[in-house]
Amino acid sequence: MSSLFIPKNYQSPLNLKQTEQAIKLIKDTFERNISAELRLRRVTAPLFVLKGMGINDDLNGHERKVTFPIKDLGDQQAEVVNSLAKWKRLALADYEIPPGYGILTDMNAIRPDEELDNIHSLYVDQWDWERSMTAEERNLDFLKIVVRKIYEVLKRTEFIVSEIYPNIPQQLPDEITFIHSEDLLKMYPDKTSKERETLVTQKYKAVFIIGIGADLANGEKHDGRAPDYDDWSTPTDDGYVGLNGDILLWNDILGIAFEISSMGIRVDKEAMLKQLKLANAEDRKDLLFHKKLLNDELPLSIGGGLGQSRICMFFLRKAHIGEVQSGLWSEEMHRECKKNNIVLI
Repeated sequence: MSSLFIPKNYQSPLNLKQTEQAIKLIKDTFERNISAELRLRRVTAPLFVLKGMGINDDLNGHERKVTFPIKDLGDQQAEVVNSLAKWKRLALADYEIPPGYGILTDMNAIRPDEELDNIHSLYVDQWDWERSMTAEERNLDFLKIVVRKIYEVLKRTEFIVSEIYPNIPQQLPDEITFIHSEDLLKMYPDKTSKERETLVTQKYKAVFIIGIGADLANGEKHDGRAPDYDDWSTPTDDGYVGLNGDILLWNDILGIAFEISSMGIRVDKEAMLKQLKLANAEDRKDLLFHKKLLNDELPLSIGGGLGQSRICMFFLRKAHIGEVQSGLWSEEMHRECKKNNIVLI
């Protein structure tokens, strides 16, 4: 059995029927509010794309993709999406979305290499969003503006949940704290990146860690990022690099920094060429997505993903992601969860 954490004396504040009703409340509330706050139009997204087009998200570059042959296309290989980071930018161009407006979609993925535990499953469901922007907005201040808008929607959703379910009180602080991964390294130089995340999120309860993907002063990355969507190599106003980051909330049930979003300003031509070189992936320049970007056929954009099950899990104070989504787990995990009042759907 992969790692499983059992909170002491755990008891879910909602039963199974209430949980299903609350999941719908959260999803409806959050989607409606994030669409209004960021001016996003809902669009339909693919579950799979053709292999070799450069459209699928490579995540950290080593995860396997679920692939299958398509009979009517001469057995061409299709891949289940890992996320829609690059597809969304193509969609912005197709829909001719002007700066200041964007798209929102439901993304469903299968990630067979995930280590199954309290917060990871084979199935990934998230709101994927992308918004067109101007060249003047490609800066750290604009990134922070968008993060604060998303955080306001999170607070609003938590308030509504607490109003309907009084036994789930609000926990989020009024403001989200911004900190660069380089500053985080200076604060905790003898800790791993995950330990640094835990310490800073426990302190501030809601943080946005800026600059993920580039090498830090110690020669290590805070975390991996694909080189062809988020911009993690552009100097910021503070002299650091990176126009991307993660939203982390303090999960009091599990005692961890709980990532609910990875997002950022997307690469322009210069940033992508630089990052492809840094990642030793310059061969991607001949792929469909990359050629379109290099030929100025794609808009500048900012975007990210917001985990649907993660958000439901956090607001409903659940100890396991299997309490808010149906998934596959080992028999041993099922037994341990049942023994400790964790009801897997």
